[in-house]
Amino acid sequence: MPNTFILYESPFRLLKCLDELIAFCGSDRQACVAREISKMFEEIKTASLEELKAHFSSKEVKGEIVVVVQGANS
Repeated sequence: MPNTFILYESPFRLLKCLDELIAFCGSDRQACVAREISKMFEEIKTASLEELKAHFSSKEVKGEIVVVVQGANS
């Protein structure tokens, strides 16, 4: 996908979503996962899709999640 895109995702599907994005966009595509925006436990993590998967695989994910994926470099 050539353009940046934004997804709203369930915490129960985040890892599957990241797997699908890796398969479709490549593991090195840069992205951001923002969790619990504007709340006490807000977390914003920016990295490659593979690094995000590793980060969120090691913890229990709760709350509302937004995933922003960088557009493809031409």
